[in-house]
Amino acid sequence: MSAEPAHFELGKELTEEGEFCRQVSLFRDRVTADGSSGFPAAAGRYHLYACLGCPWSHRTVIARRLKGLEDAISISYAHPYRDSRGWAFPGGEFVDQVNGFEFLSEGYLATDPTFDDRVTLPVLWDKETGRIVNNESGEVLRMLGTEFDAFATREADLCPPALRDEIDAVNELVYGVNNGVYVAGFSTDQEIYEESVAAVFDVLDQVDARLAGSRYLVGDAPTESDWRLFPTLVRFDSVYYSHFKCNRRRIVDYPSLWPYARDLYQLPLIAETVAMDQIKEHYYTTHDMLNPSRIIPAGPDLDWTAPHGRG
Repeated sequence: MSAEPAHFELGKELTEEGEFCRQVSLFRDRVTADGSSGFPAAAGRYHLYACLGCPWSHRTVIARRLKGLEDAISISYAHPYRDSRGWAFPGGEFVDQVNGFEFLSEGYLATDPTFDDRVTLPVLWDKETGRIVNNESGEVLRMLGTEFDAFATREADLCPPALRDEIDAVNELVYGVNNGVYVAGFSTDQEIYEESVAAVFDVLDQVDARLAGSRYLVGDAPTESDWRLFPTLVRFDSVYYSHFKCNRRRIVDYPSLWPYARDLYQLPLIAETVAMDQIKEHYYTTHDMLNPSRIIPAGPDLDWTAPHGRG
């Protein structure tokens, strides 16, 4: 009988000092509308690998839905639980219908046989060449939002050219909380943990103040900056507050962030991308070093459908 797979570990991403340092995404090619990159936008050519439990995936799932790219870009969802073998497709609703991969690592090795880092999601896959185009979530989000307009069936301008510089600047700010919760949660050093938590709430305080005078982060309609922040907010009170020890305040305690988060959640097509059962299962069963019992908390009870008052 084969041995049980090893638990998920941070490996090279945890320094000797006890700080989590996220690895740099390796595959950074781009799909472009004009094909100048060598990867021309086309209907049916590209495939998105994602997991509804993963916030980095979540932002790209939202973009695909908002742009109406369901027919142009197919998608496979990985199971929310991940062990040492990485993201898996064990069957049922978690199947890779394009390549038949059992584990996403097969796609990484097909693209680069020497790859030995952590396998991450999302992944934009090129069916024609049989390789990964890009595994950097922010870049995949930008491509979905700007390069596939010819195949979009819904109107959604996620990165208007006139706002692009401001969007890029806000994205940098938002990354401080997107990644900061992980730096805090995975820290094995008290001082690093306390500094990381302070940095997370500094960003949240800044964003809350910004939203006091603006319905959305940039401009008068949701942009990719909002969809970078929303997956973190939707997970915060249910996961990051307890699991990652980011417990100074909850999102529901913020006067602007909590109504803003509900505002985004209640926009058409968004609620269906939020799978709280998978979100909780992913975090509370994958990270044995933080939750060895794998008990999934029952709460908190949050009313995401309550009127947000931001119209």
